[in-house]
Amino acid sequence: MDSIKVFAPATVANVVCGYDILGFAIDEPGDEIILTKNNSNKITITKIEGDGGKLPKDPSKNVVSHVIRMFLEKINSNQGIDIELYKKMPLNSGMGSSAASSVAALVAINELMGKPFSRQELLPLAMEGERIACGNAHADNVAPALLGGMVLVRSYEPLDALKLPYPKHLSVVSVHPHVDVPTGEARKIIKERISLKSAVQQWGNIAGLIAGFCTNDLALVSRSLEDVIIEPVRAMLIPYFYEMKQLAMDNGAIGFGISGSGPSVFALCEKKEIAEVISHKIKELLTQKNIESESFVTKINDEGARVIN
Repeated sequence: MDSIKVFAPATVANVVCGYDILGFAIDEPGDEIILTKNNSNKITITKIEGDGGKLPKDPSKNVVSHVIRMFLEKINSNQGIDIELYKKMPLNSGMGSSAASSVAALVAINELMGKPFSRQELLPLAMEGERIACGNAHADNVAPALLGGMVLVRSYEPLDALKLPYPKHLSVVSVHPHVDVPTGEARKIIKERISLKSAVQQWGNIAGLIAGFCTNDLALVSRSLEDVIIEPVRAMLIPYFYEMKQLAMDNGAIGFGISGSGPSVFALCEKKEIAEVISHKIKELLTQKNIESESFVTKINDEGARVIN
């Protein structure tokens, strides 16, 4: 095999109350990458589309070429690689854009080089990609993009990421308002110290959310989709966040929250029809406020990144 094309999905990190430890993949949007072997012993980026010219084509400055280089060093290979990257989701969106690119690159190079590593073994390399992209090697985007489904990062030291059961019929609304909330800025405003009362409440919500997913108890899921630590701080960065949340909950959402660090938001819904109504109403609200947006009504992606030819 000399060339391969891979798709990696967008993700919803944190899932309201699980800051840096919960995330799930969605069917769309996602990034695509094509890797082709070359005889130069060099990694080159031959094409990037869909980024509006914002991503560097210099291999020393691009996260995709960096994770490929780390992979090749790990297997003691000097194989040359040409990279084509097709960005099909917004940058700095809170939908795991950098994670999708890193994961697509790692799954592609792993396949191209004979699959020396399992998906779990690729995870630390993908996390290093996140460290380069946004300054923090968190796994709540890259883990679901790699493994698919709903993922709990139980521990970072040692790393322990596992897939959780969840109600497979759920629909997801992801709305991306065209406002700028850089991940680094969104992290800076998080308090390093919180009250014991808030911590206990958050622990209860995380446990309740996982129990609700495991038992298909959507009422418990809904009660548990509450964030008393991160959302109150980050919501101020997202225009009309609470108006969007109220609209979603009034129209039948199970829960609503910030997707990753924002500005994208998401709603979990029991039926696609409910998701479509919520998508329409939120986009309508943003239009009234002169904010452009794009919306996706989709499902949780249980497969993760996949080869597409």
